[in-house]
Amino acid sequence: MLHHPLLCASRASTQCTLIASLFSTGDNGVRTSFTGNSSAHATRLNLSQQASGNKSDTGHKMLSLTKDRAKDKTTNVYGRRADERVLEEEASQVLKTKPSWKIFPGQAFPLGVSEVDNGINFSIFSQHATSITLCLALPEDERGSSGTPDSGMIELALDPHLNKTGDIWHICIEDLPRSNVLYGYRIDGPRDWGKGHRFDSSIVLVDPYAKLIEGRRHFGDTSMKLSKFLGTYDFDGLPFDWGENYKPPNILEKDLVIYEMNVRAFTADESSELDDNICGSYLGVIEKIPHLLELGINAVELLPVFEFDELEFQRRPNPRDHLINSWGYSTINFFAPMSRYACAGGGPIKASWEFKQMVKALHSAGIEVILDVVYNHTNEADDANPYTTSFRGIDNKVYYMLDNDGQLLNFSGCGNTLNCNHPVVMELILDSLRHWVTEYHVDGFRFDLASVLCRGTDGSPLNAPPLVRAIAKDAVLSRCKIIAEPWDCGGLYLVGRFPNWDRWAEWNGKYRDDIRRFIKGDSGMKGSFATRVAGSSDLYRVNKRKPYHSINFIIAHDGFTLCDLVSYNFKHNDANGEGGNDGCNDNFSWNCGFEGETDDASIRALRSRQMKNFHLALMISQGTPMMLMGDEYGHTRNGNNNTYGHDNAKNHFLWGQLEARRSDHFRFFSNVIRFRRTHDVFNHDYFLGKNDITWHEDNWANPDSKFLAFTLHDTSGGDIYLAFNAHDFFVKVMLPTPPTKRRWFRVVDTNLKSPDDFVPDGVPGTGNSYNIAPFSSILLEAKP
Repeated sequence: MLHHPLLCASRASTQCTLIASLFSTGDNGVRTSFTGNSSAHATRLNLSQQASGNKSDTGHKMLSLTKDRAKDKTTNVYGRRADERVLEEEASQVLKTKPSWKIFPGQAFPLGVSEVDNGINFSIFSQHATSITLCLALPEDERGSSGTPDSGMIELALDPHLNKTGDIWHICIEDLPRSNVLYGYRIDGPRDWGKGHRFDSSIVLVDPYAKLIEGRRHFGDTSMKLSKFLGTYDFDGLPFDWGENYKPPNILEKDLVIYEMNVRAFTADESSELDDNICGSYLGVIEKIPHLLELGINAVELLPVFEFDELEFQRRPNPRDHLINSWGYSTINFFAPMSRYACAGGGPIKASWEFKQMVKALHSAGIEVILDVVYNHTNEADDANPYTTSFRGIDNKVYYMLDNDGQLLNFSGCGNTLNCNHPVVMELILDSLRHWVTEYHVDGFRFDLASVLCRGTDGSPLNAPPLVRAIAKDAVLSRCKIIAEPWDCGGLYLVGRFPNWDRWAEWNGKYRDDIRRFIKGDSGMKGSFATRVAGSSDLYRVNKRKPYHSINFIIAHDGFTLCDLVSYNFKHNDANGEGGNDGCNDNFSWNCGFEGETDDASIRALRSRQMKNFHLALMISQGTPMMLMGDEYGHTRNGNNNTYGHDNAKNHFLWGQLEARRSDHFRFFSNVIRFRRTHDVFNHDYFLGKNDITWHEDNWANPDSKFLAFTLHDTSGGDIYLAFNAHDFFVKVMLPTPPTKRRWFRVVDTNLKSPDDFVPDGVPGTGNSYNIAPFSSILLEAKP
């Protein structure tokens, strides 16, 4: 996980209180949760007004005074003078008419926005708030065509005697439109930083339970870099048609082959040859499903698709203000799909619809959808450069981990750490996960920096963290794959030890490192290599855990691509603006004799062999394999191992390069995946025993031995012989006797050129021995 402190943009809003509208009340004043038949009650109504909308001197003076006060708030955060310049926005547009609504106290549950018998109900939790104001912007046809999310905002101040149940504030409005209303909250409370509070009533905050988020409409639109984010809803739309015969693939965990990919980057490049309106969208993924099927994977793991601000680095001048957040590990809201992945700037409602279309299409193709989710931190950064959009201003002391002095703890490397095992935050996370399963039909989740989920409210590690247990035991999530990235930036490394209740799988970081080191020729790695390809029983043979609980990977989004792993000894991250201090230094890579691109044919051939060796090792290992988008054609990021901020060819899938390498590199990769999926010896749901594998090795203790051969036994006689040679010289081996009435057929030899490097039906006549080339591997199949 990268470190990227987010940037703050000041907001100078102009508001004038025009009138306090009183509504008749018929209730008895009891502070309870009201339902649809409750009577209206008194509520103060504030309307935002633009300077040009009031020609009187009094109006101008009032506006000027409010504007100055707002500006003062943005430059003085609880008495702390900000160093950066203040970026003042335009005042809100005037409302042409004043709404005459019936207002009711509302009900506490469900949190967020819901449609009830007598209107639209709004509900939000804040334990420490002293005042909450609901801010509304009517649909564009009712508020004008400015297109800005906060134009024409109406403000309703909630009365704690009528609109509060426990720590939940709520209100119901009868005549509000059933869709396209934008909303947020202004919240005030104690101004005591030492006690963990960060209230600032000048900021309109996003509802944590908002199901849709409106912001800028087009990804990376720098003309809208300071756009605000507000919640919205749609109770007018028809239910999505999943189809009469629809059902999710329900692939067994042992049979998964995962493809880690970025929704936008998959089709954003012009080489995708898609219509400009579809490039980089959920619908773009649908267009490229044939490629996924040809590759042979059966699950996609999508980099974050929760709403995030891709222009967060550009909100003030800084060394990284040229970057665009391409990966999305900077969540604004945990319920809303990324709105700018909708095609043609369609906005949040279309994004929701098109996300479902994507899931439905992938499911129809037999491909499951796993979401990479970020519940360890949010976009709101630290106290030095806060970017307050939601949780920080709603109740910082509840939502984030704090030390005894009220300061933010940082186990995420991103300035804040979500207080995951606080009961309120825990329920938020569970509600979010259930929402993605019930509303969007996703098949599983990969939890970024999941060790944070194992920390108590004070940051200390927990042996049985309530949230992790609740996810494992939850009825709605019972069919889901749940995968932990079992470490965090605070040093809590839990590979093989993640609290699991026999359900949680893990990104196996030890697999990644041990496979890399053996294939590149490090000494003393043969035993570790054997343990990893056999299913990492040293880590996962505990209780009822299985080999498939090890998510095996050599390459992921964070780090070198496969091509760069064999092309660079060192990271080259100058383009990131962090002085080369970002990104991992321990890559266990080898450039094969030259740093970076080269025309040397021998080095290029060696690199090609090494990429094939890595891919073969991954796909023949017991456990669940995961590969990275682009490795099937040899994508390079030119040695940059932390490309989180590049919305360009560094991250984009380059379809032209795929076509150029389709007949060799891609052909090998797709064939190896298919071979795995059609041979059960690679995906046992139990750890291997003596009847399942024979190691052809009597030299385990020699650290200079870099050769390993073994046979995987098949009950039907279709044994598989594998050998990996990480020496820089040929190794001639005597082949074991094949099963009765069978002989060895050569399927793979990574030293041979395409198409001989992989022959699906196998080549007979290998004889009793085989001379294995330096830095190469072979696979033989016993056939009649």
